Amino acid sequence: MVELLQLTPELQGIGFTSQRTRNRMVDRLAQSGISHPHVLEALRQLPRHLFVDEALAHRAYEDTALPIGLGQTLSQPYIVARMTELLLEAKPQKVLEIGTGSGFQCALLACLIPDVHSIERLEPLLEKARQRLKDLGLKNAQVSHGDGQLGLTSHAPFDGILVTAAPKDIPYELTEQLNEGGRLILPLGDEVQTLCVLDKKDGKLVRQDMEPVRFVPLLPGAC
Repeated sequence: MVELLQLTPELQGIGFTSQRTRNRMVDRLAQSGISHPHVLEALRQLPRHLFVDEALAHRAYEDTALPIGLGQTLSQPYIVARMTELLLEAKPQKVLEIGTGSGFQCALLACLIPDVHSIERLEPLLEKARQRLKDLGLKNAQVSHGDGQLGLTSHAPFDGILVTAAPKDIPYELTEQLNEGGRLILPLGDEVQTLCVLDKKDGKLVRQDMEPVRFVPLLPGAC
């Protein structure tokens, strides 16, 4: 586990973004079934209000998805925590996130995993996320601009890949960039989506369907 954040008072937040507010969010997540202690502790420290516009900061610790612009959303804390603890079961040392978005999921991974890479197709979102990660001092997270469906061949292979948008089918390129024994987690489907866990064993993918979810679609290209 990577050393957790040492936040300045400015990054910790005050008032509605106080530590007490974060604690209540974490308590709700634990009651909802999130059990990994490192995930809960990282969420207790990570200032989610910094990953949304100031006008939405008062809602940052609700268990709900929030808009971040350009038709994208910051996923609800429960699903971020759930995907993260499923990924940690594989004990990854190097991971790839597809869809940086606000940077919150990437920041959480960087609190828990030594080597984190993330790719985002929308450059305006990427630049904001990069600055947030820099402000938090998360030097083990690198973000790139590109087509997430193609993965990140320049840094492959990965022990884990986490996809934060829903493809209709499992992207072949991502499975090829997964180490033997690695784990791919993604929401899969169109109108009906399922959170899926795929483990690479003897060169083949073993699939587990976890629970229904709702994500924005995984789109090709970069802009």
